[in-house]
Amino acid sequence: MQQLDYLPQERVVWGRHILADALVKLSHYGIERPILFTVEPLAGLANEVIASIGSDIVGEFLELPPHVPETAVNNALRACESTGAKSIIALGGGSVLDAAKAVSHFYQVRHGKILPIAALPTTLSGSEFSHYFGVTETQGEIKFKRSYAVRETAPRVVIIDPELIRGTPRRLLLSSAIKGIDHAVEGMRLVEADHPHAVLAASGVARFLGVLNRWPSEGETQHALDAGSITLDDLLQLQLAAWQCYFFPASVIYGLSHRIGHILGGSFGVPHSLTSCITLAPVIEACASFYGDKLRIFNVRARGREAASALSSDISGIVTFLGLPSKLREIGFDRSLISNVAELLVENYPREVADLGVDARTKLSDLLESLW
Repeated sequence: MQQLDYLPQERVVWGRHILADALVKLSHYGIERPILFTVEPLAGLANEVIASIGSDIVGEFLELPPHVPETAVNNALRACESTGAKSIIALGGGSVLDAAKAVSHFYQVRHGKILPIAALPTTLSGSEFSHYFGVTETQGEIKFKRSYAVRETAPRVVIIDPELIRGTPRRLLLSSAIKGIDHAVEGMRLVEADHPHAVLAASGVARFLGVLNRWPSEGETQHALDAGSITLDDLLQLQLAAWQCYFFPASVIYGLSHRIGHILGGSFGVPHSLTSCITLAPVIEACASFYGDKLRIFNVRARGREAASALSSDISGIVTFLGLPSKLREIGFDRSLISNVAELLVENYPREVADLGVDARTKLSDLLESLW
């Protein structure tokens, strides 16, 4: 039996140059006395947000490192309590959005009510559309990124405007697009090809690749805009692709590429945006039998393993074309840690490891070695 589950997300607003107008209407969605979660590099955008909303903002919280360490969540939670915040505006990428969800959840645990979130995403992973978040536990012998799924933390309103991503560093922006594609592909894990996720995911991946295959080979986004190599509409298409790839997150459960990424990132500090560049294409090949014909939704001309190979080739090709890393050695990862990664995966994510099929542990070791 297939089913479709919805999240309590009230509105998504998108378009060019709509940011200021959308911000002044946030109170319509319960975004009152908000605290602004963001990071220092986004100070310019943060000032625009503050200028648009005015005195209703009760404060800012900027100490939000990658992979959302529990210490940052606790400090942000205390900032919400001390300022009397009644909501959160999350301006940033996946780590800022994960932190906002985590704080909203733990605020509810402590005080009995959610802090509603308005999301202003500056990357393309699609976290703003989901109820998933991770918090990295740092107190144990080894750090571990714990996954949560709390429906009420899905941002109540999302604002999509190309102005939010035109200043995002090239590597972060483009690698987050590959993370967005990862959501589309691994979202197929437990649904069939006629599921609404599949239909929208195929459209999202095609939209992503259509823009990324025309992307300039070097230079920051603003330079490309100034040169006319890309347009604001291209940026908007990438943002819409991220949404389509992650349209029904409550109806899907992600797989081995995501889980390897959680371990690489939370436990070993690999930038979250880069993990899918390294893991996704090889995992598709390794798990081709598990997915069967379902990946044909991304390439109607191929079936079974051929469909997996075609999709894997498309993804590895775009990673190379964009100059993104495709191997762990390219980012300085210590090869001796691969066995530790394998142990953490087997211990914490046995179902996803089982997607590799017969003799999954041996195949996992081979897969991880191939990633290096």
